[in-house]
Amino acid sequence: MLFTPLTLPNGSTLPNRLAKAAIEESLAEPGQLPGAVIQRLYQRWADGGAGLLITGNVMIDRRALTGPGTIALEANAPLAPFKAWAQAARSNGAQVWMQINHPGRQVMADMGGQAWAPSAVALDLGKHSKLFAQPVAMSAENIAEVIQRFADTAHAAEQAGFNGVQIHAAHGYLISQFLSPLTNRRNDEWGGSLTNRARLLLEVVRAVRARVSPGFSVAVKLNSADFQRGGFSEDDARQVVVLLNGLPVDLIELSGGSYESPAMQGRTADGRTLAREAYFLEFATALAAVARMPVMTTGGITRPAIAEQVLASGMAMVGIATALSVAPDLPNQWRAGQALNAAQAPVNWKDKTLASIATMALVRRRLHTLGTGGGSGGALNPLWTLLGDQWRAKQLTRRYRKWLAQSAA
Repeated sequence: MLFTPLTLPNGSTLPNRLAKAAIEESLAEPGQLPGAVIQRLYQRWADGGAGLLITGNVMIDRRALTGPGTIALEANAPLAPFKAWAQAARSNGAQVWMQINHPGRQVMADMGGQAWAPSAVALDLGKHSKLFAQPVAMSAENIAEVIQRFADTAHAAEQAGFNGVQIHAAHGYLISQFLSPLTNRRNDEWGGSLTNRARLLLEVVRAVRARVSPGFSVAVKLNSADFQRGGFSEDDARQVVVLLNGLPVDLIELSGGSYESPAMQGRTADGRTLAREAYFLEFATALAAVARMPVMTTGGITRPAIAEQVLASGMAMVGIATALSVAPDLPNQWRAGQALNAAQAPVNWKDKTLASIATMALVRRRLHTLGTGGGSGGALNPLWTLLGDQWRAKQLTRRYRKWLAQSAA
């Protein structure tokens, strides 16, 4: 079942049911462009046997990045580096989709960018809250600009040779912020009822679909829940899936959480216990029952038996993320009958926010090593990896701020 093709609503076909889900690589070259390191990384994954490769965050606005090493693709960006990236990713028959995103309020304060949000509600990370910029409530003009930017980036991605885009509406980024009543306190047509809170997502899907060709895939990444009390709930997610049923969406990936409640790492802010693997499968199964398009779920999947269970539960695709930073050829190993468990050891520190940051640092370290021709890095020390990651982030932040100032001049 894992290695049978899947035909999407737009008529294109994925060669198998295993997808490399998005992992933020933080491998941008100067100018926030893809370069040789990320090309080599995606060549490794292309050779590894997954049927679909979904990139990490590609930002629609250079002024708003999730991190200083994030790639950005705007309407006037040079396409040659993106063409090389897409070519490497497609070299073994897989499709490659660009995940396109706006971080909203989840922007680091030291980067000097802008933190647009539905409402001026700051991140609550306790003593770490000041790491993030103070958000600014968006005007109607700002919202219209963001919708246009999503469409421009999708068009550029198609021109560069990508097979599709995934619109990121999960993990507490901008569209997710509009969906959540905790972060969207507007009283205009973009806030209040769930229909209004979902308006930005629906308008982005419509705008993207209007700018790309019929065979180009348009997917959505959606939280099955925020896992925060009073936030975006499972019932909200079900209603949003029903709204998306009326649009030409080729696949929905169901995940969960945000920076405040990192359920995508297996931790929640509302005290709920997630499964040890396939964290969101229970929620995704209920949502798949109302979805007219194929559904994929991700979250801690490391073993073929669990992947098979995901498909047997009604999912069309299995998303694998962190495990492919440990073993980039994991699909090929599974195809060969090797039940390799590619789990990364959890970071169980008392400070949960710091543990979450260290977990992401470990993944970034493995991706950088893979992209520079090495192995996945073996056992890594979380503390030293975090310190090294923070030092690198400072260097990249200086480079980004200088480039941003020059490009605005």
